[in-house]
Amino acid sequence: MALPSFRLNIQPRALIAGLYDALAAAVCWMISFRVAYGFTLDPFAMSALLWTLPVVLAIQVGCFATFRIYRGIWRYASFHDFRQIAAAVGVSAPIVTTVLFLWSRAELVPRSALLLDPILLIFFMAGGRIFYRWWKEHRPYQGLRGQGKPVLVLGAGDAGYKLVMQLARSQTWSVVGLLDDNRNKVGRDVYGAPVLGSWDNAAAIARSTGARHALLAVGTADRRVRRRAFDLCEPAGLRLLVVPDIDEMINGHVRVSSIRDIEVDDLLGRDPVSLDVTGLLQMLAGRTVLVTGAGGSIGSELCRQIARFSPRSLVLFDSNEYALYRVHENLLHDVEGLELHPVIGDVKDGGWLDRVFEQHSPQVVFHAAAYKHVPLMENENAWQVVQNNTLGTATLMDTIERHPVEHAVFVSTDKAVNPTSVMGASKRLAELLLLRRARRSRTQAVVVRFGNVLGSTGSVVPKFKEQIARGGPITITDPDIRRYFMSVSEAAQLVLQAKLLGNGGEVFVLDMGAPVRIVDLARDLIRLSGLTEEQIPIEITGLRPGEKLYEELLADSEATLPTRHPKLRISRSTGLPDDAWEREVMSWLTQPGHPEPAEVRAGLARFIPEYTPYGDTAAEPPSSKVIPLHVRTA
Repeated sequence: MALPSFRLNIQPRALIAGLYDALAAAVCWMISFRVAYGFTLDPFAMSALLWTLPVVLAIQVGCFATFRIYRGIWRYASFHDFRQIAAAVGVSAPIVTTVLFLWSRAELVPRSALLLDPILLIFFMAGGRIFYRWWKEHRPYQGLRGQGKPVLVLGAGDAGYKLVMQLARSQTWSVVGLLDDNRNKVGRDVYGAPVLGSWDNAAAIARSTGARHALLAVGTADRRVRRRAFDLCEPAGLRLLVVPDIDEMINGHVRVSSIRDIEVDDLLGRDPVSLDVTGLLQMLAGRTVLVTGAGGSIGSELCRQIARFSPRSLVLFDSNEYALYRVHENLLHDVEGLELHPVIGDVKDGGWLDRVFEQHSPQVVFHAAAYKHVPLMENENAWQVVQNNTLGTATLMDTIERHPVEHAVFVSTDKAVNPTSVMGASKRLAELLLLRRARRSRTQAVVVRFGNVLGSTGSVVPKFKEQIARGGPITITDPDIRRYFMSVSEAAQLVLQAKLLGNGGEVFVLDMGAPVRIVDLARDLIRLSGLTEEQIPIEITGLRPGEKLYEELLADSEATLPTRHPKLRISRSTGLPDDAWEREVMSWLTQPGHPEPAEVRAGLARFIPEYTPYGDTAAEPPSSKVIPLHVRTA
């Protein structure tokens, strides 16, 4: 019978580390002896040193191996490694003392040597690792100091320290100083870079250092902090840069290459959303989720957020081939191991929806497919937006009721509140139909209503950027027009959170914060582009058909109740229409032919009392006369 063979698998680097520690242990024991004897060893003391040295080395190296300190990588030495070293040396010290006393009563072994040796050994072992890590981290970058573009770092806390440390390895940037409002930090150094003054001194410090860029390094930077930094840097001639997620940078998960210019999203964005991760995992993990409109702004972000919670599979449903291709490719690249099913389809096609639901059996459905451009849908395309937004929602709900779907979320808009446009009215009619059906359905279906999403398809931000790139002017319909804005990421996260809070039949209203004047948004974009309002004029064109000056989140007949999430409230309506109303609506939606725009508006007004349609005359295009808007900087 063959005997089992054993092989000692020792990595070369671990062997070198072990030899270093053994040498350090020998040196420390000899130093301790010499210090205890006043650096003069007589023959008896030398003999005691020589016969005790092998015993001490055997015990200490054995403890080092037992505590597995050679599994660590010196280049990444940390406090964990130092704790392991201290523990190994702390255990070996009493063992050495006990063995020496049992063997020969520790004759000629000074008591002070037994105390000094472990202290020196910890110093030598930890010091060697610290020096090696410092050498490995700094040697490749010694020649880079001072070669990059000079940059000021705003913030001298943990985030500032981490940024300065990473920028020290960059060929692009050279930190010339930090700014911090804490006066106690001024005059001190952070990783070798001086703290030169407070944020209010940005202009003077920029002139004295020659810096033309500033990098925001505040871990809890909210909109007010970003706005203040931007307002200080812009007149100082400093181009403000940000890290997408400064907390990730602090943890070492974001590289310097991710630093970017500040954008309008950063100035208008709000505090991060707090999600009930445990609840969302229970709702989404291991389940099949279907998202309609998956290629759109909200739909694609919903898919990315859903993918975080480990669904079994994700069905991407959209009628736009290119948009569906893009979101599918992005998810394949960004999320490993997720089962994806891209499906081309129209939500009005009930037969195709039934086939998709039979094939994939989704348990959770997010309905984000919609036409949403107000002026485009007001006249010639009025019936198409009603068919897509209203009939499509009704058809999807019919399909959901025929299949074992547990949860459904309908993404709505603030334009559905007291609507003045066909698009808004179509979404309000869809809301009412869904809420009626939710009351008799086993599926928990809810509505989530919010305002404009920054950077979404068809929103003002991409349009303004294109106008700036062409040299202006920026066109605004009215100087007093205001809109609610939120980031696409926040909107998608709150849609998920709303589903978790809903029991079925609710309308959730997102906290949109304060409305933003569109003219202020245009002004910020001009400044972010490094231009002035003299170079890019702002012009007024007049309100377009269906547009309102102010958007609302609640109808006249609605009030809200709080939920356990601070950014979500539940709308309480006074009542829903009856069965006869629903039958009449469905008969109107499924009528043959294509009604004229005026007939569409009249039909919507019949079913939605709060809808105030544009008349045929009001629907005419506004005057082509352009009125210049002279905007003054505050």
